[in-house]
Amino acid sequence: MLSLVAGAVVFAGQAAPDAKQLARLKQLFPAATAFSPKAGDPPHYTAYGNGPANNQPVLGYAFYTTDVMPLERGYGGPIVMLAGLDLKGTMTGLIVVDHREPYGDFSIERPEFARQFRGKDVRDPFKLGEDIDAVSRATITMSSAVRAIRGSVRRAARMLLTAPPAAK
Repeated sequence: MLSLVAGAVVFAGQAAPDAKQLARLKQLFPAATAFSPKAGDPPHYTAYGNGPANNQPVLGYAFYTTDVMPLERGYGGPIVMLAGLDLKGTMTGLIVVDHREPYGDFSIERPEFARQFRGKDVRDPFKLGEDIDAVSRATITMSSAVRAIRGSVRRAARMLLTAPPAAK
């Protein structure tokens, strides 16, 4: 059973994202009119565009890097980041949600860290100091965060996105 409730798609027996989570998801997918509960493998939210309640187009997926790459750790433990991925394999954004990094306030918390991932293709290198700017000298924190992002977006893309048809 599928129904639209308070701007979120709700499946029978599953809770919709709360208001704080909806705000984060909306940051990643501003055009979305609804989001699914977190489900699937890897665990993810599906962002839906405007359309009939039973036939809304999928805009992309949002997932926590820690759900996809649970063993990746920074200096102070896991760095919880919410990543958005559109259907073409391009990141729609990144939100640093939680961490215990001692130098996070001048590394991964800085807006320019997350901002540089918007528009990145999953096939990009994601190499610190090359296509990813090390916005600080917190090497362990930055390296771990970038590895978690690279690994999670690539795994999510392999599992969630349909491969393009072969060229003729």
